[in-house]
Amino acid sequence: MRYFLLDKVTELVPGERARGLKCVTLTDEVLHDHFPDFPVLPGVLVVEAAAQLAGLLIEATENRDESVEPRRAVLVQIQRAKFHKPAQPSDRLEIVATLGPTLDSAAQANVEVTIDGELCCRATITFMLQSIDSPRLHEKRRELYRLWLRDLQPPVVVR
Repeated sequence: MRYFLLDKVTELVPGERARGLKCVTLTDEVLHDHFPDFPVLPGVLVVEAAAQLAGLLIEATENRDESVEPRRAVLVQIQRAKFHKPAQPSDRLEIVATLGPTLDSAAQANVEVTIDGELCCRATITFMLQSIDSPRLHEKRRELYRLWLRDLQPPVVVR
């Protein structure tokens, strides 16, 4: 099963921050069993949506030099994840990822998820930057980024 949890990126400033949206709907199959009379999006999937946005921000920041093969952000650690409000059907999660400390081989992002202005989740996420010899992976990633970024003005391209 594929979990593309980010629906849209609404802002991307490489080297600084990214904003995105996840809309929770009853078509999210996981809601049917979690929990039967009180459907909520599992916290791990809220963090995954935030990690997808943070990974995009890190890759957009790190892969600007077109003469070098792109490196991919691989999730290695979730720190200080705290949940404050459950995400339920009809909620629109607004996600903000802010670039934290970066090294040559790793980067961190601070993420915050809100629902109607109320804090849902906050965490610090660490990624390893890795060269991956797979043209198919790079094309799939670029295709996904094109979908997420299609409405940004001016247009942004991420390798």
